[in-house]
Amino acid sequence: MDKFIEIKNITKIFNAKSDIEVVGLKDINLEFDKGEFVVLSGPSGSGKTTLLNLIGGLDNATNGEVIIDKVNISLMNESDLSSQRRDNIGFVFQAYNLVPVLTAKENIEYIMKLQGASQKQCDKRVLEVAKKLNIEHILYKLPSHLSGGQQQRVAVARAVASKPKLILADEPTANLDSVSANELMDMMERLNKEENITIIFSSHDSMVIKKAKRLITLKDGKILKNEIVL
Repeated sequence: MDKFIEIKNITKIFNAKSDIEVVGLKDINLEFDKGEFVVLSGPSGSGKTTLLNLIGGLDNATNGEVIIDKVNISLMNESDLSSQRRDNIGFVFQAYNLVPVLTAKENIEYIMKLQGASQKQCDKRVLEVAKKLNIEHILYKLPSHLSGGQQQRVAVARAVASKPKLILADEPTANLDSVSANELMDMMERLNKEENITIIFSSHDSMVIKKAKRLITLKDGKILKNEIVL
């Protein structure tokens, strides 16, 4: 396997300049290989979302380094981080975060348009991804006309369409019923295999945890377990 992400001595302290400091993560060291399917688990406040945000360049560490594909993103300015997120990382949030005035198709191709893809390229890729996620029949509907499960599939399609190296999914099944959650995880698993995209979830959903190929358990900002699941 190729070493793809390196987390080196990462500490994140919130409100570091005030009298009250909250430790989000404390001296974390981790490595992820290309194409891994990993779940970060642990109770609320354990540091799951904080770690995802640092890997995704959505927040800065207090100390330590995050290196993705041999590039130290901890040294990047905001403009470079924005380009890194646009070109290399797909995000899936529990709240979907779809643009309400855009159709499903327009939401899916949004990042590709930012990257400069032509309409022809967008049309081809959107249809390809939509077929894999069984949403080709809803492409011209607005998010308000879609179920929660359909909206989350559109969010996954948007994350995958631009062919990122990495997908970060923060509690992606939290607002879904068990059937939709199972279907979503099966599809994410298939995308991981077929497109060799590294996928890192945060979740305390037992069904999601069972799907993990590697399970990292966090508690109070520290790594409790880091185990390969057979």
